[in-house]
Amino acid sequence: MPNPYKVGILETLRQRFGQLQKIKGSESLFTLGDDAARIYIRYSKVHPRGRTFFGLREGDLRQLEGHNGFLCFLLDDGSPALFIPYADFEEIFRGAQTASDGQYKVQLRSQGDIRELYIARQGRFNVEGYVGLEPLARSLDTKLLREARDLSHSQVQTLLASIGHIKRYDVYVPDSDVGKLDWTIAERFSLRTGIPAGFEQVRDILSEIDVIWVTGGRDGIEGLFEVEHSTPVYSGLLRFNDILLTDPNVSRFSIVSNDVRRGLFARQLFRPTFRKSGLAELTSFLEYSNVLDWHTRLAKRETQ
Repeated sequence: MPNPYKVGILETLRQRFGQLQKIKGSESLFTLGDDAARIYIRYSKVHPRGRTFFGLREGDLRQLEGHNGFLCFLLDDGSPALFIPYADFEEIFRGAQTASDGQYKVQLRSQGDIRELYIARQGRFNVEGYVGLEPLARSLDTKLLREARDLSHSQVQTLLASIGHIKRYDVYVPDSDVGKLDWTIAERFSLRTGIPAGFEQVRDILSEIDVIWVTGGRDGIEGLFEVEHSTPVYSGLLRFNDILLTDPNVSRFSIVSNDVRRGLFARQLFRPTFRKSGLAELTSFLEYSNVLDWHTRLAKRETQ
């Protein structure tokens, strides 16, 4: 019996973009139009505790290389499909290992309402910017370029802060950075003026983190974001590691940088010191374009 979720997304793609054909030799690879894009569709049930499991065949991934290729992840919980440009993760999979069946084993994990792609021994990667058909749609029109390549450190900080605010968190930005935030790209709001109580042992380190989301009313830390625009990724990981070792109640960390540093992030994250401390399993990578897309989607929803 055909998978109804796969049938549904194929019909949606045909209605939106037109001609869609299966690529010979695979039941899950499809091409749009005259090879305008290649789409690799993978499906998982949502198991207890929100667990999902996907297998990506090495041979199928090779057919995405050199093309406008996308990984499409489908779930049975009614959530929108994810369309992840394979080029963004090609280097990551090149450094990963397949299981005995020749497949890469990956998971989609939810932290609250944030989705992350987990690739074994490569790390966790925020995929909120890949929700829905728009990443695919933009790739089919060369006039619509991804603006995030031109974002400054302060603009990325502003967008991350605004995302936290839209999600109803209190937001902390270091005092030295507050005046540099760019309120032309996000609606201005009031920032919290200090680190929440209960984190005295790591207060000095936390006060230097680029963006912190704080759970309003409970003074819990929901997320830490380090924007590594020109500074080494390793320095941000060391700060996170110091915080984790001192106060394990802080457990969500994100390195934010441009896409060319995604592979560097994976290599640095799985150094022995970060594996031993557990940081390797708690830190995700968030790319600038995803930050912009994530903010755009949430801000649009707020105005509807």
